[in-house]
Amino acid sequence: MLSACTSDFSGTSYRAGEIRQMQVVRFGTVTEVQPVKLETGEGEIGTLTGAAVGGIAGSNVGKGKGSMVGAIAGAVAGGVLGNMAEKKITNKQGLEITVRLDDGSYVSVVQQADANVYFSAGDKVKVLSQGSSSRVVKTN
Repeated sequence: MLSACTSDFSGTSYRAGEIRQMQVVRFGTVTEVQPVKLETGEGEIGTLTGAAVGGIAGSNVGKGKGSMVGAIAGAVAGGVLGNMAEKKITNKQGLEITVRLDDGSYVSVVQQADANVYFSAGDKVKVLSQGSSSRVVKTN
């Protein structure tokens, strides 16, 4: 269920709102590539799901007040474990790509790593920008 909530933030993936939108294109050369971790799992789905499951399971412990204590303890533990699971599923490997543009200026863009596209210093690329969002794509 949680994996369905993940997004692709690589340079070759576009969201629906980006389709048919004009982008500013600048050309340059990659000067540096650094691996980074993208922490995209900041939602509450894992926490809430884990808390619900843990609460239900914990309520089966004991009778009366013991059942209530078990439900609360189960909900807390389930929420913590659910949050950890969501982060593990949704965190992605990324790249910080520094580009020297043809005009001599430098830009750096962070995007999700793409298993089919490798960047290294010296690669000719284009930087596509739309509003405050940019991506780096290799040129042919």
